[in-house]
Amino acid sequence: MKRLLYLPFCLLPILTFAQTLLVRDKTTLQAIENVEVSGGATESPRPVFTNRSGQVDASRLGSGGNVSFRRVGYQTVQYSMEQLRAINYNVLLAEKQLDLNEVVVAANRTAEPISRVAQPIRVFTRNELRFLNQPTMAEVLQQSGQVMVQKSQLGGGSPILRGFEANKVLMVVDGVRMNNAIFRGGHLQNILTIDNAAVERLEVALGPGSVVYGSDALGGVIYVQTLSPKVGASGNTAINANGFVRYGSAMNEKTAHADWNIGFRKWAFTTSVTGSDFGDLRQGKQRNADMGQLGLRPFYAGFENNTDVKITNPDPLVQVASGYKQVDLLQKVLFQPTDRTQHLLNVQFSTSSDIPRYDRLTEVDAKGNPSHAQWYYGPQKRLLTAYGLTKQFSSGVADELKLIAAYQSIEESRHNRRFGNYGLQHRTENVNVWTLNADLKKKVAESHMLRYGFEGTYNTVQSTAYRQHVQTGKIDPLDTRYPDGGANTQSLAGYVSGTLDVSSRSTLTYGARYAYNRLYAKFNDKTFFPFPFNDITQQSGAVTGSLGWVTRLPGDWQLATSIASGYRVPNVDDLAKVFESVAGNLIVPNPNLKPERTYTFDAGVRKQIAERVSLELEGFYTIYNNAINTQPGTLNGQSQIDYNGRTSRIVTQVNSQRARLFGFNAQVSADLTQSLTLFGTVTYTKGRIRTDSTAYPLDHIPPLYGKGGLRLTIKQFRAEANVLFNGWKRLSEYNLVGEDNIVYATSQGMPAWQTINLRTSYQLNRFVQVQASLENLLDRNYRVFASGISAPGRNLVLTLRGTL
Repeated sequence: MKRLLYLPFCLLPILTFAQTLLVRDKTTLQAIENVEVSGGATESPRPVFTNRSGQVDASRLGSGGNVSFRRVGYQTVQYSMEQLRAINYNVLLAEKQLDLNEVVVAANRTAEPISRVAQPIRVFTRNELRFLNQPTMAEVLQQSGQVMVQKSQLGGGSPILRGFEANKVLMVVDGVRMNNAIFRGGHLQNILTIDNAAVERLEVALGPGSVVYGSDALGGVIYVQTLSPKVGASGNTAINANGFVRYGSAMNEKTAHADWNIGFRKWAFTTSVTGSDFGDLRQGKQRNADMGQLGLRPFYAGFENNTDVKITNPDPLVQVASGYKQVDLLQKVLFQPTDRTQHLLNVQFSTSSDIPRYDRLTEVDAKGNPSHAQWYYGPQKRLLTAYGLTKQFSSGVADELKLIAAYQSIEESRHNRRFGNYGLQHRTENVNVWTLNADLKKKVAESHMLRYGFEGTYNTVQSTAYRQHVQTGKIDPLDTRYPDGGANTQSLAGYVSGTLDVSSRSTLTYGARYAYNRLYAKFNDKTFFPFPFNDITQQSGAVTGSLGWVTRLPGDWQLATSIASGYRVPNVDDLAKVFESVAGNLIVPNPNLKPERTYTFDAGVRKQIAERVSLELEGFYTIYNNAINTQPGTLNGQSQIDYNGRTSRIVTQVNSQRARLFGFNAQVSADLTQSLTLFGTVTYTKGRIRTDSTAYPLDHIPPLYGKGGLRLTIKQFRAEANVLFNGWKRLSEYNLVGEDNIVYATSQGMPAWQTINLRTSYQLNRFVQVQASLENLLDRNYRVFASGISAPGRNLVLTLRGTL
């Protein structure tokens, strides 16, 4: 009997410490997986990690001492066992604005600690993307302060990395390259087809990425990882869902999104649906003297009684004919028969309504009438279907294999007619893209990781065109944008790269790639343009390499240097298009184009101070050879031609001899307290085309830009105040022949601007969050460099989110 009386006292210590410890995000209250929990009076010095539910058995920590909680991307905190008991074993961690210990994928297509990567990389987590709360991926990049984004219309956005834009920046989604045979050198809108509401992680790798990714990665790589299916933990069925509705006042935005994951023991299914409706964009009211009347919309073109008319705009601040609609779908199916094998089916589809080409609709003719009665892009459609295999091996030539076979179908179209001319021109491009990637990695030694693989791509392009009379309905033939006989491109490549720890403080990275490329285009009908050739065939090989060095010095200093070459093979758009790039300038094909080449030297320093302050400073210098640039040319000996109802000057794309680019980026994040963080970033770039006389500005070079602000993070609440800014882009810095669009700027260039922005989020409970943002608080009127549409004025954004 006495033993039974003593039993509760014997069990008391066990019951006390058989407590589950829960680690959650401080503002969203969501569980955090893989948090390293160390310290306490543990019997083993090894740390323990939280499971998918953010839990760990507190009894494994013992009964005394301090316990530390560490996870990449979060602030490290420490509690005594008494403090843990006082907070009922519920630990909240706050995200870090900048973490130099982040794990990245963009550098090598596989996970790698950034402390062992020489290439500068910017990382945006899903929590950060949700807090930014932007309508499209273009606005995500712009509002981040890390990337400059040009816009010709509301429905689009063209990122600029290190002075390179469009087909010189590679976009990768779930390991599949988006760049295709008609990615142009001007301004691209394809990033619109990436649904940022379905993005799990975004990485921007700055500088050449040709060794791992091949052609086009001159300025950098934008790597997007969409939502990943998750199987049920411990064989249990797991169901979770997220959704939100959002309203934005500046463009009368109405967006709804839902995504859900159902996970079984071996199967998992992830679905995402997003629908958006954007009205005409309202620009800012407060304009300084430098802006003049730029961007005001006093009138627009209408069609009444079968006749083009000029309609007065009752509110010139509203940019009439800029709104559009969009729908994005994603479905992934994961089959995981064992812990070492995964099969993934990935299907994505994006489509839009007609998207007005706003910049062209604002042009005015000599009589003061709109130059165009209609100018719009048809629905921009992108279908991606991909199969992925991930396989781990215990021996052999590889430890891991990642295989991705993908097919993409892209449809783009352009529709335009001039004011008073009732022939509506329709041009449609259909592109089919097949890609196959195999990436393998092998741990050669404890200090040496080897990666190698191959890539094959095949693109087909088919163009059709016709003219339709809007009054009578009569159909007439029309010249196509690309060869009417079709075109195709092929590429085969192999690469090898590695990471070698030379010492405990130094890491060497290296890589090399060889690619064979072929292009064929056929011109059947020469009615419109009597080209002196029937077809174009081009073949080329490209060798690229990279070498990097990272040194980790005492005091949490990191020094990184690298040298890398990059290349971009001319595609169908470069070699074979007929296009009016600027009013009165007609681009004609040049079959003699050569691949573009770059050689870039990077140097940077990173510093971590007491896990509270992170600093990064990077500089680069790029030699740009065989740069493709638009210059005056001839067709059959003539420098002018009658095109689209007016006399146009012949221009063609040629390989400029050489250009030089250089610049720097600096960023800082300082945790002033556990709740208050100061952050900032600034980027400067300069580029010049070398000539026999004086250097001439290279196009696509943005002015000085950046972002700075303060962020407050307390339990269930996050708030941020920031300033987004751009410096002057003076007229003397514009390239007047290329794609800088001086016609959509002031007579002095593009004035500097700054906006003040406020963001907040409050987690009502684990299931419901409300967000409120006030962007461009002072209602400043401004326009981003090279853009043809003015930026949003004061924008109130309200969002209601739900999580299950």
